[in-house]
Amino acid sequence: MGFLLLLLLAFTFIPLDPARSQQCSGDPASLILQFADVGADQWIPAHQRAPGSLDPLYDLVQSYLDIVQQNPLPTELLRDALNDPSSTSTSQILQYQAGYIVCATIAVVYFVVMPLIGLSICCCQRNRRCGGRVKAYRRSLLCQRNLLMLGLLLTTLVILVGVICAFAANQKVKEEMEPGARDTVNTLQALRHHVSGISHGVQLALDQFAVPKGQIIRDLNNISWNVGSTIHLVLKGSVYSALNAMKSRAQDLQNSLHHLQIIKTTAQRLTQNQDELESTLREQKEKIIFILKDQHCSYCESALSRAQGLEMGVNYYKLPSVESVLKNLHGLPKADFSEMIQQANHSFNIFPERVAVKMANVVQDLKKEMEKAMKKVQSIADSFPVLDHTHPIYDVLVKAENMSHTYFKEAKRYEKYRWITGVVACTVVLLIVICNILGLSFGTYGLTVREDPSDYESRGEAGAKMLITGVCFSFLFSWLLILLVFVTFFIGGNVQTLVCKHWANQEIYKFIDTPGNLPPSMNITQRLGLKKNLNITTAYQQCNNGAGLWEVLQLDNTYSLSDQLSVTKYTAEFQKLLDDFNLTFEDILLNTDGKKDLQTFKESGLDQIDYAGFQSEIRNPIVRTSTEGLALDLERLSKVQSNRAVAEQLAKESQMLLKIQNTTVDIMKELVETLKGSVYFLSTMAPNLQTQINDMETKVRFVESTLPIDVHKIVRKELACFVRKEVGYISFYLNWLRHVLTGDVASCQPLSTALDNGRVILCDRIVDPWNAFWFSLGCCTFFLIPSIIFAIKTTKHLRPIRHRLISTGSEETYPFHIPRVTSLKL
Repeated sequence: MGFLLLLLLAFTFIPLDPARSQQCSGDPASLILQFADVGADQWIPAHQRAPGSLDPLYDLVQSYLDIVQQNPLPTELLRDALNDPSSTSTSQILQYQAGYIVCATIAVVYFVVMPLIGLSICCCQRNRRCGGRVKAYRRSLLCQRNLLMLGLLLTTLVILVGVICAFAANQKVKEEMEPGARDTVNTLQALRHHVSGISHGVQLALDQFAVPKGQIIRDLNNISWNVGSTIHLVLKGSVYSALNAMKSRAQDLQNSLHHLQIIKTTAQRLTQNQDELESTLREQKEKIIFILKDQHCSYCESALSRAQGLEMGVNYYKLPSVESVLKNLHGLPKADFSEMIQQANHSFNIFPERVAVKMANVVQDLKKEMEKAMKKVQSIADSFPVLDHTHPIYDVLVKAENMSHTYFKEAKRYEKYRWITGVVACTVVLLIVICNILGLSFGTYGLTVREDPSDYESRGEAGAKMLITGVCFSFLFSWLLILLVFVTFFIGGNVQTLVCKHWANQEIYKFIDTPGNLPPSMNITQRLGLKKNLNITTAYQQCNNGAGLWEVLQLDNTYSLSDQLSVTKYTAEFQKLLDDFNLTFEDILLNTDGKKDLQTFKESGLDQIDYAGFQSEIRNPIVRTSTEGLALDLERLSKVQSNRAVAEQLAKESQMLLKIQNTTVDIMKELVETLKGSVYFLSTMAPNLQTQINDMETKVRFVESTLPIDVHKIVRKELACFVRKEVGYISFYLNWLRHVLTGDVASCQPLSTALDNGRVILCDRIVDPWNAFWFSLGCCTFFLIPSIIFAIKTTKHLRPIRHRLISTGSEETYPFHIPRVTSLKL
């Protein structure tokens, strides 16, 4: 039964495995480090053409150009022109430019025929063989006149709308040319800054290793204290329990010795007092009985029975002896339990400081490893391949930027001439429109006042002259207008159909990707020093989707970034130092003298003392009868005696009993109470003494035997958690660095944005209004033909009638006309 009880206590006392009860404080998945923004120094803003009122016109022009040029991108023609210009076939060029050749033919016919027709009409007018005027007014000519005037009006309105659009488009080209040139230069500069900033971004990203390094250094400064504190926290329950048990048993030993000494001395004093009291009581008993039996003692029979009990009620010589136990415990404790416990407690409480001392060297070595890891990270900048491949891009951008300043300066000068030419051309067309409008206005007003010859002849003739002036302007400038229209049409149309259209649908990129289309000097793969051909179409799409140069240039085939950013490369030695570190403590809680003292205490026989014998004697009264009660009875009897001598004797004996009670009996009662307390203490402690000492020894042995093992397990667990946490920091940084190096810091998106900006600036902002200008001016130029026809035909009906003709049938005649007096001058 005792064995089962000890086993149960052992299972109750023994804690769980400290290593299993520990949990890592930092989960690597929850580790978050804040790094600086190391993206490109300058991102390129994307340009978009602002919506405007000319957008429908732009769409109409593009639809027209799609009709004019229906051929796909001339890959063979461009290949021959780029690789061997001398082998370029004229037939291929003519075949591709068939639509433009048709338009050129029309323009040539217009260019030649319009001046000839104008010259013919001029000669005809000079010889009075054409033109002229209506000989007589007839109602049958009314419909013809109205139709001619309506046709001229509508044609003039169309030309007016066209010339307004031409003015707007011409001004739009001017407004977009300088900002477009500036935006182009800014885009080139921003792209150059981005490319040049890649190296700075890479270095800045590598410098961010200071963030995890700083965190690891801070953790290293606290690791020894954390390990020691954890050891103290995990083991303090078992250690404090053993120390408390030691303290309790040492206190029990001290208390037992104290109470045994009390029992010994108290028993000796009780036996001494017993002898004195016994002789005194015997003498007093005889005196009191003698007096009470005296015949002169009245009413004394009642006290006689109590006086018969005036004798000892106990025999303290029967108390069990504790001499053997005291003899066994003589000289104890030999060990200084208080000092021993205090030293053990202090040694355990300063575990963090002790661990810090033992880990000082390894912490310094770990900090040195962090410095080495920092240098390894910095070495990536020397071998990172993106920097090698961006140098050619940077050189090309520098050349392009330098050339752009000279080119745009010249373009600005020529743009000024182009704008002036466009304004002059539009002004000429506007003059023709003004002539037509004035001619129609004067002519219409002249027809309304035909009854008044003075107004009619002047207004009608003025209207006819204005129309003839417009016709003259048309013939005079039409060939220049068609020449300007065709030149701008040929340039702007080919830029739109050959460049802009295929730039927008990425056909140009596909042409560049096709092997053999570009000469070796223009091979992008060779210029960038790549070992694998670069697909421009795929690269553009990847860049547009936010990919980095690392992915676009396919550098993973030539450079193993995974090996460079391997966690093991930077943490192997760090982990090895911590794996090799071992922390041992062999503290002793109970020394040899202490163990001997407790063993002697356990075998002293304290539990074999006859405590029942003590208790049986202690329960008995010291005197069988109450001396105090007997004294009171004698005093009361002395007061009722008639015999003075008997009364005095009774009073004297009463005082003597009270004296015995107050001196000897009360003192013995106090000694009995003291004896009773010590016996109770020892009788209570003795039955469990063996178990308590065995339990204490079990705890002490357990702590002393398992403390080194538990410390080792806790240290290994704590260091494993520490390594996991610190490796997590480095892994987090390396993953971030991989993302930055392959994406943010060497992003390819600015390249695609720059290409898109170039297309927007050239095509959407310049070429579209350029094409809108020649389209609008061309419409005006071709509508000059019906304008000339309608103007010449209408002129006849606007000139005044010089001859009178008599109509027949329903026709009216005007035989004569008497002028009215319109004013009188006095």
